[in-house]
Amino acid sequence: MSMFCYQCQEAAGGKGCTKVGVCGKTADLAALQDLMIYGLKGISALGIKADELDIDIPEVDKLLIEGLFMTITNANFDKDRFFAKIKEVLKARDQLKGKLTEKGIELGTMGDASTFSVNSNDEIEYKASREEVGILATKDEDIRSLRELIIYGLKGMAAYAEHAMNLGFEDKEIPKFIRRAMAATLDDSLSLDHLIALTMETGKYGVDVMALLDKANTSAYGNPEITEVNIGVRNNPAILISGHDLKDMEELLEQTEGTGVDVYTHGEMLPANYYPAFKKYQHFVGNYGNAWWKQKEEFEKFNGVVLFTTNCIVPPNASYADRVYTTGTSGFPGFKHIPDRKNGEPKDFSELIEHAKKLPAPTEIEKGKIIGGFAHAQVFALADKIVEAIKTGAIKKFFVMAGCDGRQSKRNYYTDFAEALPKDTVILTAGCAKYKYNKLNLGDINGIPRVLDAGQCNDSYSLVVIAMKLKEIFELNDINELPIAYNIAWYEQKAVIVLLALLYLGVKNIHLGPTLPAFISPNVLKVLVENFDMGTISNVQDDIKMFMDI
Repeated sequence: MSMFCYQCQEAAGGKGCTKVGVCGKTADLAALQDLMIYGLKGISALGIKADELDIDIPEVDKLLIEGLFMTITNANFDKDRFFAKIKEVLKARDQLKGKLTEKGIELGTMGDASTFSVNSNDEIEYKASREEVGILATKDEDIRSLRELIIYGLKGMAAYAEHAMNLGFEDKEIPKFIRRAMAATLDDSLSLDHLIALTMETGKYGVDVMALLDKANTSAYGNPEITEVNIGVRNNPAILISGHDLKDMEELLEQTEGTGVDVYTHGEMLPANYYPAFKKYQHFVGNYGNAWWKQKEEFEKFNGVVLFTTNCIVPPNASYADRVYTTGTSGFPGFKHIPDRKNGEPKDFSELIEHAKKLPAPTEIEKGKIIGGFAHAQVFALADKIVEAIKTGAIKKFFVMAGCDGRQSKRNYYTDFAEALPKDTVILTAGCAKYKYNKLNLGDINGIPRVLDAGQCNDSYSLVVIAMKLKEIFELNDINELPIAYNIAWYEQKAVIVLLALLYLGVKNIHLGPTLPAFISPNVLKVLVENFDMGTISNVQDDIKMFMDI
């Protein structure tokens, strides 16, 4: 076995990738990502000693968040970036040791993750190949399952924390928890019960980080509002911005204004169209294309420059690879990378803007408009209408169909499910799962669209806030008494933190698909089923009957 990775829904054979990742990452890149996590565990074990004495370590906070985010599925395929970041982590780790020693803190006997030393890239690759670094170093299947469930939740948490951090919003308790949880995955004395409790606590901090990001986004750009988004094109050279980071979106729009270059969103960046602050830009055209997995054919036809701000990269066709750029934690060999901000100055997007000017306008692949912008503030504005529709029976049930899209054909289930739902039901969505049904003509109920898109995957927080508000309005004791069913598609680690957040809030009867995570062992699944009635999907008709009867 040259590698082992099972963090995403596409894990080979539903068990794990052992030769090359379905995502496209090689075995040596997978090993570097494992070593990155191993190093972050080691610095976390030291960091909790600093936290106990309230020693501020912002450089470690930043490294933890960036390092975890880099290892999310489809985020970064660039080995050189991992070599550099691993060296940075180890340098910061050793500096932290010095700082703690100066404070008179007794370090005691530290494990290998906190003490190993590598210098050259060759030494890094050798260490990365060692058994103690990889996932399978934990022999007990159930302990391994819970450790990985926690780590994948932390990866999603780190992604959301970085977006908030880029907008100047931080909560020091979040990286402190990340350190505590990462260090716990090294502790062989912890029982299954302890790890289960830590898993639920990960969900608690998942709620916190999504609330933080919601505050950051809305403070900077206003509350999302109901918006008709153009999906056609204009006859100007253009840049397609993909990923999730709204700060990058803002700076790109500012720097392209007046240049003759249009800007379109792609994939999870679609909800940028809903924010009031971005609507003032006349060269912000709308959205181009669909979910991340269709990018090869769609980027080919876009003709212009593509900018990745975060994950969702698919290894490209050579025909367009020279016009793709990355920034932030994303990366791919051969793609030009836009450096991070320095001293509070914006990123410099001038190179890709000049590149875009020399390229043809996008080829139109569809026409029309799609509607979105139903985050919690907008839904609250419609609360009276929604409550009345529930009371009169016009709306019988809401279906939360948030999460991720993916390339497997079995995901057509979600399109079929949306089409087959009774006409007196409404879909609440967030994330790229929406692309399975957001262009269907499903109509409305008393003027309320039957698909209410709250935004990006992190805007699943809005769906929770909406549910909590309805619970309050109807004076219910339990969120599970609401006429809401949860049929969620997952793909990568940000969906994991959303799931853990829902479990922490006590939401039951969540059905996850198209397959259950390979990293959840049978015994851990049994705990989730017994405590939360969690299940998977079967077929459209049986599932609709089951959900409607709950």
